[in-house]
Amino acid sequence: MQAVLLPVGADLYALPIDWVGEVVASPLVTQLVTAPPLVMGLFNLRGQIIPLLDTAALLGVGRIGTAMFAAVLRGPQGPAGLAATDRPQRAELDSPIGPSDLYGTTGMFRVDHRVAVLLDPALVLATDRIGESDVRPAGVVT
Repeated sequence: MQAVLLPVGADLYALPIDWVGEVVASPLVTQLVTAPPLVMGLFNLRGQIIPLLDTAALLGVGRIGTAMFAAVLRGPQGPAGLAATDRPQRAELDSPIGPSDLYGTTGMFRVDHRVAVLLDPALVLATDRIGESDVRPAGVVT
């Protein structure tokens, strides 16, 4: 399976490539005071306003301090950006090496000498999930 690898701190997540429209470097984010905690803010992509979501917070593994990159997904409610702490890369995923316990994930895959957790974008981008405010407090992911 073709995937886009999304670095989030020391962790590595994978997105099915057909969900990813493009990758944006250093998105200029406008924060929204009243936004749910999972929404880092909005950024302008060629005149289209895109919400930027905190990937770590969506998965319940912490928070991203600053989004160095955004993977723009073609979501069911329109485009949405997932924040990354380093440059996303394209990769081929072979057979899974095991399950993942994180919500919105479908398994773990070996990529070179690392392990990537495959995200299910339909679950991760579900509107009821994005509106949640009970993200477990954790350290900032850098």
